[in-house]
Amino acid sequence: MWQFLFLLLPLAAFSGWLIGRRALTHITLRKLSDLNKLLDPAPNKTIDVTQFMDANQEAVETHLALGGLFRRRGEVDKAIGIHQHLIDKPSLTEEQRALSLLELSRDYMRAGVLDRAETVLLELVDQGFQLDLGFQHLLDIYQQSKDWQRAIQTAEKWQSKTNRNMSFHIAHYYCELAEQQWLKGEKEEAFNYIKKALHTNRRCVRASLLLGNIEAQSQRYKVAIRAYKQIQKQDQAFLSEIISPLARCYESLNNPEGMIKYFDDCLQNHLNTSAVLAFAEWLHKARGEGEAMRFVVQHLRRNPSLRGLNRLVQFSMTRSDGSSQQDLVLFQELIEKMLINKPSYRCQACGFSGRTLQWQCPSCKRWDVIKPIHE
Repeated sequence: MWQFLFLLLPLAAFSGWLIGRRALTHITLRKLSDLNKLLDPAPNKTIDVTQFMDANQEAVETHLALGGLFRRRGEVDKAIGIHQHLIDKPSLTEEQRALSLLELSRDYMRAGVLDRAETVLLELVDQGFQLDLGFQHLLDIYQQSKDWQRAIQTAEKWQSKTNRNMSFHIAHYYCELAEQQWLKGEKEEAFNYIKKALHTNRRCVRASLLLGNIEAQSQRYKVAIRAYKQIQKQDQAFLSEIISPLARCYESLNNPEGMIKYFDDCLQNHLNTSAVLAFAEWLHKARGEGEAMRFVVQHLRRNPSLRGLNRLVQFSMTRSDGSSQQDLVLFQELIEKMLINKPSYRCQACGFSGRTLQWQCPSCKRWDVIKPIHE
């Protein structure tokens, strides 16, 4: 009797394995069939994605990945359905629910439903999960909608919770508010926001430039000059940006010698082609072509550049005639062809370049990273 039972045990074990194997194959084939239905690219086909979702805890990561795939394919409704269904499951861990909330916020942002994305992200950061990504997405929303007050509050909250330095961002948000008030004619409000920007980041070039422009417009030229000169201490790369407005202030005060002395001191320590050429234009108007030409030649000997050479050729053309002038015209055309696609500003983070100064990079969306290019 016992021998008979021992013979049956291996047979029963094999039968159990075979039944399990067939069941696993059936489940796998069913899941593949479901996946094919979900990924069916046929247009105008409405599918309830939640009917295919397994309640198995181990499938959460798969569902998150699948939702991300639908979002990248532009099928945001399917992505929202998957992530919303995940969030409604009571069996999720806190971390899994936080990941689901983050993915759902990205779905809403992709769909352009920013108010819903904001609501989801606020819930996420209040729970203390995914703080960096959550706060970053919130700032993206507020920057896109130009809600600078909420951007300031969010950046300050991010800074307090993670010790992340957000002073550069906050200073620029205050500058955005200052520009808005200035355009409305509310100069006192603009002054207050500029002061807050400089208090947040004392090296904020944009705030000093704004302050100088407002003071110059109000004909407080000495105060404007002090604001413009502060930029040279904050970041010498922006010296070229203040030459023209600073020159106008000195001219309004009938003090051209002060202008010459200040820039002579600056250029002794900082060779900057853009600043040199801007100063040469002012010399041309104030002192004549001869002195401007000598100034450019002096700079070219110390720091050769195509833009400097191009300006020297332009000065020389007015002093030549006949065949010599024709040769100079040809020479200038060749130089300008080389310069035509050269940008004036470049992002120090991603390499984006352009011909106008922008305080936030259009490519990588970072603040305070675009600076003038100096040959």
